Amino acid sequence: MEFVHKPIMLKEILSGLDINPDGIYLDCTIGGAGHSKEILKLLSDKGLLIGLDKDQDAINVCKDRLKDYKNVILVKSDFKNIEKVLNDLNVTSLDGILIDLGVSSYQLDNKERGFSFRFDSKLDMRMDQSQKLSAYEVVNTYSLQHLTRIIKEFGEEEYASSIAKNIVKNRPVKTTKELAFIIEKSMPTKVVFKRNGAHKKTFQAIRIEVNKELELLFETINYLITKLKSGGKMAVLSFHSLEDRIVKNAFKINSTGCLCPSKTPICICGHKKIVNLVNKKPIIASEEEQKQNPRSTSAKLRIVEKI
Repeated sequence: MEFVHKPIMLKEILSGLDINPDGIYLDCTIGGAGHSKEILKLLSDKGLLIGLDKDQDAINVCKDRLKDYKNVILVKSDFKNIEKVLNDLNVTSLDGILIDLGVSSYQLDNKERGFSFRFDSKLDMRMDQSQKLSAYEVVNTYSLQHLTRIIKEFGEEEYASSIAKNIVKNRPVKTTKELAFIIEKSMPTKVVFKRNGAHKKTFQAIRIEVNKELELLFETINYLITKLKSGGKMAVLSFHSLEDRIVKNAFKINSTGCLCPSKTPICICGHKKIVNLVNKKPIIASEEEQKQNPRSTSAKLRIVEKI
């Protein structure tokens, strides 16, 4: 299957990053190189792009798609390990950073990867195929309490308790269709018909747990901000409220000076503002883009500039 990657809000991201032709840029989730290839087109021979992805399929595709560029380094790694990656590359500062937190179309549409309820496939959902934990283990080995918490917190699913109970009751659950059927039967019929995809929230929750998508995200954003040069930009593209909340909070803290309680007469925290918000409210895809690419409808883009 072809690794299709339609970059979301490409113009907005390129404009927001304000590419310095001789700069060093980091794409933390390179996917199919949709954004990165366009960044490379704007770089001179002195510029450099570092692209990360924990999916080996993505790295393999990018090696081919970017083979004509000599100023690109590809690394198979979770971006949460970025401190080690930058140290290994002896990179001390960056002109721009992009984090696209979305699941690629290739992963969603590839039946063998087990991300979607649209296909009848084995439960998998691993972005990194070398890791041990998969959706099968989460669904079939987690305790009722643990499973309920994941579906409730990561999926923001109001029927989490009922869904988790029925999953445990029907173990072993082997395929995406089996799981989707259980989810449907755990909700009132009117809710199933009313919702656009009754399974989305639970599938999202399990995927987040499998890939630890929210783990260390706040800390990683904070670290990466410290690696930006003065005037450097960071752009983060999120696709659900949990991600966006973390990004928003990280950007808010770093764009705020004193964090002491309002009643404190003088600052004792010593916290300093180190970035400016480029956009106070998240940027969303244009109506035209949303029509052409429905997966862009939930996307939110936030950008900051290092002081």
